[in-house]
Parts: sequence; C-alpha cells; structure tokens
Amino acid sequence: MTPRRVCIVTGGGDAPGINAVLRGFVHAAAPDIEVYGSRFGFEGLLEADGVVPLPVDAVRGILHKGGSVLGCSTRLYPFHGTLPGQWTPDDAAPAMVARLKTLGIEALVLVGGDGTMRAAHDFCTLGMPCIGVPKTIDDDVGGTDQTFGFETAVETATRAVDALHSTAESHRRIMVLEVMGRYAGWIALTSGMAGGADVVLIPEIPYDLQRVLAKIEQRARLGLRFSIIVIAEGAAPLGGSILEIEKGRPGHLPRLGGAGARLVAELQAADHASDVRVTVLGHVQRGGTPCAIDRMLGTRYGAYAAKLVRDRDYGKMVCLRGGQVEAIALSTALADRKRIDPNGEFVAAARSIGIELGQ
Repeated sequence: MTPRRVCIVTGGGDAPGINAVLRGFVHAAAPDIEVYGSRFGFEGLLEADGVVPLPVDAVRGILHKGGSVLGCSTRLYPFHGTLPGQWTPDDAAPAMVARLKTLGIEALVLVGGDGTMRAAHDFCTLGMPCIGVPKTIDDDVGGTDQTFGFETAVETATRAVDALHSTAESHRRIMVLEVMGRYAGWIALTSGMAGGADVVLIPEIPYDLQRVLAKIEQRARLGLRFSIIVIAEGAAPLGGSILEIEKGRPGHLPRLGGAGARLVAELQAADHASDVRVTVLGHVQRGGTPCAIDRMLGTRYGAYAAKLVRDRDYGKMVCLRGGQVEAIALSTALADRKRIDPNGEFVAAARSIGIELGQ
C-alpha cells in the first residue's frame, strides 16, 4: 500500500520555532504519512528540485535552531504579484497544484502568517486540501491566542529595553526603541511592560506628542533625568500616518519603518535641550535560538497538524485557545486580524502602573 504523502511549506518570513513545527509534524506523521518539504516557501513548488523528502532523520537536532531548515521567502506569493519566469498569478497556483498531484501529494500544510493562511484558503478552492499553522512574531493572526515566534521576539525586545536603561541613565538620555509588529502593538506593549518602559506607543492608539513630553517632564521633576520609550513600527501620531519604507504591491505588504526616527525628530523639535537617541531593533527580533515557549508551542502545533492530516480534517488552522491546541476553520481565522483592544485589560494594566500610551 502506497503511503499517504503531504507537503509542508514555511511561507513568508522566518520566526523562531519553525524548526520545532517541522520536527513535531514529521515525528507525529510517521510512519504512515510521508512528509515532503518545499524549499524556500512557495518558490519550491515551482522549481524542479524544490520539493524534497523530509524524513525523520532530516529533522533530528533542529529543535534549538533558529530560522527554517527548509528556508523561507517573501518573494513569491502564488495568487498575486510578479512571479518568476513565465508564471502569472492566473496559472502559478494551478501549476503548483498539478505538480503536487503528480508527486502523489494529497495535501499542503502551510506554516505562516495571515497572508499564508489566505493562500491556504485559496488552495483549498483549487482542490488542494490544506492545513494552516499560524506563524508570526507579530502575534496578529486571528483565531488563536498566540502564534509561535512571538515569545522569542518579546524576550529579545525586553533584553534591549533592559540594556538601554543603563546607558540612558548614565548619559541622562531619552532612549527610543523601535520594535516590529506591523499594525499590531503586541511586541511593543509586552516588552515595554516587561522591561519597565516609561512610554509605549502602539498602532492601536495614535499618540499625542504633548502627553509624551509631559511624561518626560514629570520624570525630570522627580529627579529622573532619563526616559525609555518603546514604539511599534506601525505607531503614528494623532492625525498622522503610518510610515512605510517600501510601498506594498499585490502579494506583498508594505515594509514599515521610521516611526522611531520620526518620534526623535518630534521630541527634539519640541525640546532642543533633550538628548534623544533611537535604536531600531529590526530583524534581530526574528533571529536566534527560539525560547522554550516557542519550541514547545511549535512542537504542539506541528503534532496537532499531523493529527488533522491523519484524520483528513482539512480546511482548518491549528490554534491555541484557553491553553488548549485545537483547530478552527481557515475562514474564521481570516475574518479578523488580532490587535490590542485600547479599552481592554492589557492597556488598563499598563496605564495603572504609570506607562504613558500617548492618549
């Protein structure tokens, strides 16, 4: 009897814990399901040697490693945008499906963020069953309490806040730390609270510069001649817009950046006496060894995805709800991006301990 075959794809950018997902999935799928992997995201589905076997031996010793042993890519999205060679958005995805069926692959397991979950939904409509596994350091995928990769990014950002405290106090400076997160402030608010930041600015709450200045002045009156500000890359002032360093195009979201530099310019224009510096944490948040939580969560997600494949329970996304790993319809996950509630408990807790949120 021919074993069942599935292909796993790590779509979009990397995030700590991908290798834990791959390892968990392959081990849980063995021995009756053969697992293949697509090299460098969706690109491998169009390349002659891009789909490779992923046996148990291939995932030994990878649990602690960052990145993805399969590789990641944000250059190709199968349903939109400019595609390599002769391919167009109208024929690339059907060609991928045809090739997978030629290889005897019955389903795709797509590991990624909201764009990859959208691709999973769209592949299902083309007759290629899919399972989604939510991956992003931004923690903004709908339908799940948490994505893997988030905890490691927060740990990295928190260590940066800790490090900035000592140099800020030594030089009596205002230190601005810009972190990732796109249109959600989870990394900024979590690391800001964990690191003891004085001001945290997030996309969900447009900030009033005067409130930020008032917080700095309040600390100065207490003899605290330094301040730590954590700002999300998607944060913007009241009446202002989110800054982009690269415009979006079909199949590719805009690249955000510059929020920290803009805030520094605003602070310096309002108070020429202040010594203000900015640190942009950037891709450091996405690299390195995954923390224990991301290894554990990635493993659980991978194992549960294998269960869904074994049961042929397709069209679902693995998720974490109330501490339990389960599955929801892909359409439910895509219905709403997860963002911070400006009137919720998390924001209320931050305000209650004196963190200024800019509004």
